[in-house]
This record gives sequence, structure tokens and C-alpha cells, in this order.
Amino acid sequence: MKILALNCGSSSIKYLLYDWELKKNIVKGMVERIGTNSSSISCTTDTIHITKELPIEDYQYALQLILDLFTSHAIISAVAHRVVHGGEYFSKSVLIDDEVINAVKELSVLAPLHNPPNLEGIKAAKRILPDIPHVAIFDTAFHQTMPKSAYMYAVPIEWYAKHKIRRYGFHGTSHLYLSKRAAKMLKKPASECNLITLHMGNGVSVTAIKNGMSVDTSMGLTPLEGVVMGSRAGDIDPSIPLHMQNIIGLTPDEMYMFLNRKSGVYGICGYLDMRDVMAAANRGDELCELAIEIKSYRLRQYIGKYLVTLGRLDAIVFTAGVGENSPLMRRRVLEGLENFGIIMDRKKNEATFSGTGETDLSAENSIVRILMIPTNEEQVLIEDTVGVLNGNYSDHMSYGYTFGG
Repeated sequence: MKILALNCGSSSIKYLLYDWELKKNIVKGMVERIGTNSSSISCTTDTIHITKELPIEDYQYALQLILDLFTSHAIISAVAHRVVHGGEYFSKSVLIDDEVINAVKELSVLAPLHNPPNLEGIKAAKRILPDIPHVAIFDTAFHQTMPKSAYMYAVPIEWYAKHKIRRYGFHGTSHLYLSKRAAKMLKKPASECNLITLHMGNGVSVTAIKNGMSVDTSMGLTPLEGVVMGSRAGDIDPSIPLHMQNIIGLTPDEMYMFLNRKSGVYGICGYLDMRDVMAAANRGDELCELAIEIKSYRLRQYIGKYLVTLGRLDAIVFTAGVGENSPLMRRRVLEGLENFGIIMDRKKNEATFSGTGETDLSAENSIVRILMIPTNEEQVLIEDTVGVLNGNYSDHMSYGYTFGG
């Protein structure tokens, strides 16, 4: 069985063809800047890495280019699709039919930057590969175990009853993967592990995992809520948008764009990539140093909040671009938490990057383990797809056939 995993973004497709029997990647890569004259496709196998630049006008052409890399389309047994927002419709991965497509489209209002390209990828793939199963794996599904006290907002109850206004959470595939791999590193069943997982890329989310299940997470109705991110504001006084709309005359759509695209670290210092921010801070840029401190402080606040939520904590887990590759940000996030038994080994931390693999960063006297685990969301897509196809899928997301150990 060979499964194609697709992660369709606003102008890109990340793909992976996986051999289930051999438990190995056959080929992976990315199509970038779809719809522009500077688009490209990359392909990596065990022996080669190729990048080719060419105009790629839409998702269907992009997907056709991906499929043309393979010897035959017939080798593909199923397609796994990442979908960001599943709302309350989906608490687990499902076979895609017209009803699922309509639900994903309906939920685009809650994830306008993510669900539409996810849907474009699904439609393109089903047109080209109509005779094989397609499975949707939802970012929000892992968080469907949150209690009402965590996911309900203190707004008029009819907003929830009629419009499903509630916390959903995101990056679920990543947090799920971390929970399984952390359990293996801790040598405990996932069902006995209490974790705080930090997915730190351009988008950032923090999740409290109790006995292997998500009980709270920082992102909310949309991926805008929570900690300070690359260009997203995160938690702010909700009166600020209304106040600023009146002052500078922005429409709701313009304000939404400001909060999603022009705020966060970028809004503070003018840089989006944390590597640029840290380099400028090193050169003495005070706004970049401020952005680092604000981001670290907000992440530290969420760790404290979830310590209270969990009561007992086995480990803090870092992942994603910044979490895997920035010793500085990991150190700054955990500064001052030593009295809570969270003590980092500085030398291990400085020597750890994504290429290092799974690493324990804890000092010998740390009560709470500090782990860095490179995330692998595609593996979750593959595993859930196999579970759905085998017809023995549980009510909770993912089997952990291989990544759980």
C-alpha cells in the first residue's frame, strides 16, 4: 500500500509518497508559489534532490506535476489530505465524500486562509485520481476531547447554539505526534502522560495534554487566538479592533487582515522570520529584542497556565521551525521556571537542532523533562488514512502504528 499525503497551503503543496509495507518515504517535496511566474517544484528521494522553476497556474496543474514524478499513478492506493478546520463535524479522520466537501467549504468562514486551499487540493486530487479513497485528517480533531470549561467562551450562549462559536484549537496533528513520541521517550503509555507541547513555527500554539488527551489549547475559534506569532496578534483586549476601526476607519475585513498579517512579531519589529529577528537583536535592534521578550513571556505564561490545568507535569515538548532550531528561544521561554522543577541543560540545548533528532534537554536535577521532538505531521496523515481504510478506526484520532513506537 502506497499513500500520497498532501498538505495544501495558500500557495503551496507539501507532498509525501509513503510505502506502508516498507515503512519508508519513497519521495517527498513541495510545490511553492502556485499561481505566480516564480513557482517551483522540488523532489527528494534517498538518492536525489531536484528543484525546478516553472509557471504553475493552479492546484490541478501542481498536483499533475507531482504525480508525473512517479512511475505510475496506479501505485497510489489512497490520498491523505490535511484539512485545518473540521469544526464540531469531525472528531476523527474520515473518508471524503460530497458531504465532507460541503462541510469543509462551510467551515471556510472560520479558517479563510486555510480551508479554501485545503479544499482546492481535495477537488484537484479527486479529479485526477477519482477511483481511489481520499481521506481528510483535521487539525482540530485532536482537540475535540477538551471539556466545555476549556472550549466555551463567555459570550451569549445562543452564539454557540446557533453559530458554533467556541474554541477549536489547531496544529492537532503535530500535538498528537508529540504526545506519542514523548510517551516513548518517557517510557510510559501515552494514556499516563501529562505534557505541555509547544508548536513554534510562524504559527504558534501551546497544548495541555492530560493522560494522552488534549484538555486545553491556545488557539481558539480561529488560528488567531493565543500566543504572539509571526504575523498574528494572539491574545489582545477584544475592544482594540473596535477602537482602532473607529480611529483609522478600517473595515472589518481590513482589521482582520491587520490582526492576521501585520501584527505579532512582524507588527512589533518589522521582521517575520525569527531568524532575522534574532540576528537583528544581536546587532542591537531594540524592537527585535522586545519582540523576542514579548513572545517568550507569552509562551511562559501559557506554560504556567497549563501547569495549573494539569496539576502534574511529566514533560515540556518543543517542536516546529523555531522550537526545533532555536536554542535561544527555547532558553528564553523557560527562563525563571527553575523553582517549578523545570531546569534546562544549557550545553545540550545549545547543541540541539532539528537534525539532531529527538533530544532530552533536561538538566539532571530537573523534575520536569524538557524534550525537543521534530514534528512529523505527514506521518499522522499516513497512519490515520490506513486506520480509516482498514475500517477499525476508533473515536479518537490516530493509531500510532509506527510513530508511537
